[in-house]
Amino acid sequence: MKIGILGSGLMGAKLGQLWARCGHEVTFAYSRSRSKLERLAQAAGASHGSVADAVENADALLLAVHWSRVNDVLAQAGDLAGAVVLNCCVPLDPTNTDLVVGIQSSGAEELAAMRPQARWVSCFNTVPSEAFMPVFSQKERTPRPQVLVYGDDAGAKEVAGLLILDIGFDPLEAGPLRTARFAEPFAMVTAELAYSQPGGPALTYRFEKLRG
Repeated sequence: MKIGILGSGLMGAKLGQLWARCGHEVTFAYSRSRSKLERLAQAAGASHGSVADAVENADALLLAVHWSRVNDVLAQAGDLAGAVVLNCCVPLDPTNTDLVVGIQSSGAEELAAMRPQARWVSCFNTVPSEAFMPVFSQKERTPRPQVLVYGDDAGAKEVAGLLILDIGFDPLEAGPLRTARFAEPFAMVTAELAYSQPGGPALTYRFEKLRG
């Protein structure tokens, strides 16, 4: 696939590098530092450019910016009509302490309202980025950890599922986009477990239904 990475922080950088290692054609975009994009692209054997470059003819986009930067990156991205957009943003305040949207709406739903012609699907925002490389390095192991996937576009979910499998996770169907009203607060729980509790930040999870 041709994948545009909109954001050069931990989430975008790590997922973009791993997808490039899987053989996808990755373009990194959107950073305060052009040299950072150049380093990411060189390390991954990928490309870098403007947001418009990353969006053009992409099979999938990853939106991975701080909530405070959403309006700016979307302005550069255009209307995103027909684009499959994987959203891993959590709508956090500038201190990364509190959610600024919820629970009568969600960040995911706000994004969909901003760009209604895009094909939105949310994933990866309930898993710390520190888990990506360990999971990728052991991707042949089973059972795999899971990533919640929620959205209203079945085709977009299918694309997201394939990319999730590439990283080494199993996609876990979690319903429509409005699930974000509850999944985004759950991301705060996983952040607490990863960064404030003992054991390190490489946290994963797997839900199992017990039948007996």
